[in-house]
Amino acid sequence: MIVRLAREQDFPGFLGLAAQVEHWFGPMVEDPGFHSAVDRHIRRSAALVAVSSGSGLLGGLLFGAKPPIHHVHWLVVSERARGKGVGGALMADATRRFVPGPGSIEVVTFGADHPGAVASGARAFYERLGFTPAEATAPGPEGGSRQIYRRAVT
Repeated sequence: MIVRLAREQDFPGFLGLAAQVEHWFGPMVEDPGFHSAVDRHIRRSAALVAVSSGSGLLGGLLFGAKPPIHHVHWLVVSERARGKGVGGALMADATRRFVPGPGSIEVVTFGADHPGAVASGARAFYERLGFTPAEATAPGPEGGSRQIYRRAVT
């Protein structure tokens, strides 16, 4: 597996990943706003992909920053690659590449009562990476609860 900056030709792969998680996050594949966000992150060199020869995209990540606060805007690992270190590799590369100094990384994930909280493993994933639950935030587009997770970076 290789983690690298996303390229324009990775765009269809991002849509393929999005299709796998729309039941948790709401419509993305046909959403012009999502298309624009992916395109913008790719053009700004703020999008990463995990790839394996002949397997397409294993995962994708969109990242942003307003130092000292950095944001995981979107992180999805393909169904076939979950639990195999892809998400951790994307986060490690993003931290190395995009977080130059002290601050924090924030991500909005499912609230504890959201059905995707357990099924996706997102909360446990971020906790394994040293993130801690913080304040609740606005519901997701599908109406489910959301919570900010935060990790200090030294």
